[in-house]
Amino acid sequence: MNSGENEMSEKWLAGIDIGGTSIKLAFFTETGELVHKWEIPTNKDNRGMAIISEVGDSVQSKLIELHGDVSPLVAAGVGAPGPVDTDKGLLFEAVNIGWQDNFPLRDLMQSALNVPVAIDNDANVAALGEMWKGAGKGSKDLICITLGTGVGGGIIYKGDIVHGSKGAAGEVGHITSVSNGGYMCNCGKTGCLETVASATGVVRTALDKLKVYDGESLLKPIVESSGTVTAKDVFDAAAKGDKLANEIVELLADYLGIALANSSAILNPEKIVIGGGVSKAGDILLTPLRAKYKKYAFKPIAENTEILLAELGNDAGIVGAAWLAANKIG
Repeated sequence: MNSGENEMSEKWLAGIDIGGTSIKLAFFTETGELVHKWEIPTNKDNRGMAIISEVGDSVQSKLIELHGDVSPLVAAGVGAPGPVDTDKGLLFEAVNIGWQDNFPLRDLMQSALNVPVAIDNDANVAALGEMWKGAGKGSKDLICITLGTGVGGGIIYKGDIVHGSKGAAGEVGHITSVSNGGYMCNCGKTGCLETVASATGVVRTALDKLKVYDGESLLKPIVESSGTVTAKDVFDAAAKGDKLANEIVELLADYLGIALANSSAILNPEKIVIGGGVSKAGDILLTPLRAKYKKYAFKPIAENTEILLAELGNDAGIVGAAWLAANKIG
């Protein structure tokens, strides 16, 4: 869509996804159709104090570029990298940016954009995006889990995010998966799902197994030449039939399958949506994961739950933020 096609009566929503490296921004129609998207770098200088004004300036400049003098923007949603109080509009902290002490994100963003703003945690917002326009479309009860550098999650019940009493519901990555002798997690405890099911966890598991593995493996020359492997290396080797790589993937699927089965016993989701960089492994991950889930889940639930790959990729956050603007304001 270009500015010549815009009607003056058209209303736009802004979706804003704040990350540690970049900020993704987009305009959508009220029905969720993408109008335009772009990115700006995340300015973390001085504890991120310039971020709000830079987002505001970027949005206003883009509105003028696309629509001229009369702004069609009526509301905005923001996904933030940390726990939030959605009612008060506070971000408790965002360690990778520098915001702390109940940062008043909603009110500051409203002042910068001159429209009503709704905020939520970035993983929750990505889950809402997948529900609205992605793999979860048409479902109202789902678990969304993002397997990246860490493990994030969002729980949707009857079409809305479950926040819990302190906004920490859906932290699937911090389910204890290894009760004894587990790796230390950034959260301060050991054995979290994140330590074994994230890209970082896959690499850690691979390196530990390689230290004691006597057989041949495609992963060995990679470590010998570079000192490490990547999660992609492991999945690529598994796809070629590498025994050790397949053992690592099988272990990952086991940990993840148990965590999702236990979560499903409480939530009974219609769909489980898997996103993040690790999900790019596709069927190499999904096939053993579905088998493990079926093994561990309560049978009536297992038979009626779909496990699917996320569809929106890096756009999930901006789409979900636009959903916030459309459904949480006014």
